[in-house]
Amino acid sequence: MPVNSPDQLRVILENVRTIALVGASEKHHRDSHQVMAFLQGRGYRVIPVNPRLAGGQLLGETVYPSVSSIPDKVDMADLFLASHRVAPVVDEVINKGIGIVWMQIGVIDESAAEKAERAGLQVVMDRCPKQEIPRLGVPLAVTS
Repeated sequence: MPVNSPDQLRVILENVRTIALVGASEKHHRDSHQVMAFLQGRGYRVIPVNPRLAGGQLLGETVYPSVSSIPDKVDMADLFLASHRVAPVVDEVINKGIGIVWMQIGVIDESAAEKAERAGLQVVMDRCPKQEIPRLGVPLAVTS
């Protein structure tokens, strides 16, 4: 069952430090770009994932072609994908040992969510951290 309670969401957002943002866009008007900038402004490190932009820079971070190609430790994967593209990315998230998969508003894949939960991951589905952080009063992330 995906995480829905305000307390659980707050704990996730207070403890995450590094986020892989899958489906990151260089286009300023796109939600994924705006959410990435917002999260960075809140103190999170956000690593963009987009095969089309791989090797370039986006908001000061190197863009990776896939979750599995990120060399650094990642706490959460935030998915800006069409729902039918979620399952293989969830497999990558599981294999990389990322503890949380967050599917953006409108991104719903029940079977991928169940697979992630069976693998021990926390799953958030059909929500946006840019909306949840102010709603829940999550303080600025402290990077170390």
